[in-house]
Amino acid sequence: MGLDLNSDVGESFGTWTFGDDARIIESVSSVNVACGFHAGDPTGIRVTCGAAAAAGVSVGAHPAYRDLAGFGRRFIDVEPTDLTNDVVYQIGALQALARAAGTTVRYVKPHGALYNTIAVHEQQARAVVRAVREVDENLPLLVLPNTVIEAEARSAGLRTVAEAFADRAYTSDGGLVSRREPGAVLRSEAEVVAQVLRIATDGEVLAADGTRVRIGAESICVHGDTPGAVAMAAAVRRALTAAGVDVGAFA
Repeated sequence: MGLDLNSDVGESFGTWTFGDDARIIESVSSVNVACGFHAGDPTGIRVTCGAAAAAGVSVGAHPAYRDLAGFGRRFIDVEPTDLTNDVVYQIGALQALARAAGTTVRYVKPHGALYNTIAVHEQQARAVVRAVREVDENLPLLVLPNTVIEAEARSAGLRTVAEAFADRAYTSDGGLVSRREPGAVLRSEAEVVAQVLRIATDGEVLAADGTRVRIGAESICVHGDTPGAVAMAAAVRRALTAAGVDVGAFA
């Protein structure tokens, strides 16, 4: 079996440090690098891309709503044309910094509220798909499976990569429990490892209400800003290896 392990990185801003990118990179095969709209600054983004390049880890663009104050976790009712241009801008900025750091952008994964919105919002999903196609139609799009964005991307000829989450609770319909709800983020290392192994070996998760939900994932995300993220990522990597799962980048 083969599986990608990804994490959100490059989110430090000026003197503010978020996550331990260098150590997270040691455990994953792909990194979703912030593009400056929800987090990240040019220097930090370039350093993170350089660390990924040195470790042989794939770099993906992590575009978001223009929402530094809200860390990109608030819905914005942006016009589709504006959203397309915002996403094009962000991917392009990361491409330049990645090239300067000795690597390339190999895929796209929207961040936070944008990721959740395009799972159900047709206009915004189409705007994101249009942006990716206009930049490079060969860039895969990392998505929550069985969603509007997955259908729109496939219809437009983009490759989609189904993603699951190591440290997020699920609803019975396969969505993610809102971060506003208690228990939305799994904080126990044992619980996170158990969820990852269930996804990798059984193709399912246990929803918050106990329902067994089928999940066909090619990539699993361990959030870099979750408390204890470094230890969790390392534990997940060890557990997958012990279970005979080959961890490697999808792009």
